[in-house]
Amino acid sequence: MKKFIALLLVSILSISVLQGCGSSGSGDVPSVPQLSDNRVINVWAFTPEIPDAINRYKEFNPSFDWEINVTVINDQDGAYEVALEQALVAGGASAPDLYTAEQAFVMKFTQGGFSSFAIPYSYLIDDLDSKIAAAQVAQYAVDVGTRNGEIVGMRFQETGACLIYRRSIAIDTWGTDNPAEIEKITGPGWDQFLVAAAELNAKGYSIVSGDDDIYKVLKDGAAQGWLVDGKITIDPNREYLFDLAEVMHSNNYWNGSVAWNESWNADMSDNGIRPVFAFLGPAWLINYVMADNAGSTYGDWAVTMPPVPFTWGGTWLIANQAIDSMEKREAVGKLIEWVTLDTSDTGFQYFFANGTLYDEPGTKDTVASRVVMEKSDGTLDFLAGQNMFDYFIPAAAAARADHWTEHDRYIDEWYLDQVRMFYMGNKSKEQAIADFKQKITDELGFE
Repeated sequence: MKKFIALLLVSILSISVLQGCGSSGSGDVPSVPQLSDNRVINVWAFTPEIPDAINRYKEFNPSFDWEINVTVINDQDGAYEVALEQALVAGGASAPDLYTAEQAFVMKFTQGGFSSFAIPYSYLIDDLDSKIAAAQVAQYAVDVGTRNGEIVGMRFQETGACLIYRRSIAIDTWGTDNPAEIEKITGPGWDQFLVAAAELNAKGYSIVSGDDDIYKVLKDGAAQGWLVDGKITIDPNREYLFDLAEVMHSNNYWNGSVAWNESWNADMSDNGIRPVFAFLGPAWLINYVMADNAGSTYGDWAVTMPPVPFTWGGTWLIANQAIDSMEKREAVGKLIEWVTLDTSDTGFQYFFANGTLYDEPGTKDTVASRVVMEKSDGTLDFLAGQNMFDYFIPAAAAARADHWTEHDRYIDEWYLDQVRMFYMGNKSKEQAIADFKQKITDELGFE
């Protein structure tokens, strides 16, 4: 509760500061001088990816004579989110000029309580709409960064997700590891997924590691968000998690792990309770989690479409409306465009997709631009040479974000907590739902 009181106080303070600056709170952008003696761009992020990219841009463009002042704060327990709010409200010379926001809280900064700090990209980048269209960015990612018809945030990384499965287990169970066949065996939809789970179980395998793996997919299948017209709403697709989790738990279709703990990591390397057939997630889950934990299973994996389209994670770039000169706006715009919209072979997205940002080969990843992925090499040794873009591109096209809210980070956690209480036999479904709604009322004030 203390965390939310603190967030509320920051929000109230932000409104006061904006009113004192003459802002209407609707995204009005103050006029600024053409030039500035301040040659520093303050960049805030929760990981080093964007600061590293900007430093690389400076190396490629020696005439870009701006000093980059970087602040990176790990977002564990919401530390970055709260610090960013405070820094935006405080303003001044050290305020963030360019800052990042993750899926868990991006809506707050693009459409919610702190979105009035964001300057529309149209003030920073010429021909914005045509460049977005040319890059073929997934529509849901554009929608998330849009406030009142104006784009205020874009991202460089694509996080539409796939089913990431063990080839050897697929062959042992169904006689094939062909992604097109596995897609039909495991979906679409949860009924088919449960059939596959039963068949895997009969062979001694768990279909997934734990409830987190299911929940991230299921909640994105909702037609409505947690809050509709200010009222608590549990979409039928999300309520189904109670029934699905009970079936998974009672039939031992999963290993009962919790994401990010040791047992979850162990299930990636065949060192868990039982061998696990699949994980569900974007390319970053492969590159930065599974590859490091796979052990002897490295190279025994493939990707196909998930039972329900979903997305997980992603970083949006946002610029501060309080940038103090046209010259700095132009400089920030160049950085944003190079990172998020440049589809050339010298743009950040091409380097990121192919793992070629530095002289030594690096990790390949999915990017916001479909055009870039289609001309890039997405083959991975982890996937036994499969081109991951063949499936991550359609996964991005199928993903949605019309059910996201700025409070999802916390509400998602509260909901899964109650579902666990239910399937572990500690609460009835009715009591768990009632307690979930009461939690939202107590912490956020919605009913």
